[in-house]
Amino acid sequence: MRRAAFFDRDGTINVNFGHVYRPEDLVFVPGVPEIIKGHNDTGTPVIVVSNQAGIAKGMYTERDMCRFNAYMNEQLRERYGAHIDAFYFCPHHPDYTGPCECRKPAPGLLLRAAEEMDISLADSVMYGDKESDRLAAERAGIGAFYWINGGEK
Repeated sequence: MRRAAFFDRDGTINVNFGHVYRPEDLVFVPGVPEIIKGHNDTGTPVIVVSNQAGIAKGMYTERDMCRFNAYMNEQLRERYGAHIDAFYFCPHHPDYTGPCECRKPAPGLLLRAAEEMDISLADSVMYGDKESDRLAAERAGIGAFYWINGGEK
């Protein structure tokens, strides 16, 4: 098993303007691409785990989100020499789709990624901007959590 670096997306990697899904709205949180690159340079997989309630609310599609994620990864490569190894997301919202096990603060996304990618959660780290990120990390048994103050615009 290996360690990984888990990142929330909106408000942690990119500035959260509220339901961000259009490539033209991508603004990186200062310093975070460099943190991602540092993990890349040590061979640590970088994994995004993100609630995407806008899908449940009908604001955008899974395809729109995947397009944004691909653009984000392209920009990380071109501008910083960095990359994200995998994206995991929860397309649910309890008010629209009912409860689920993957929406943070539940640990479902982290547990699934660990199983699929042979990750030791106790040896891993997570970066996030919300209490739900911290709780998901704690509930999954992630070794360390780091706050990123990307703010909401």
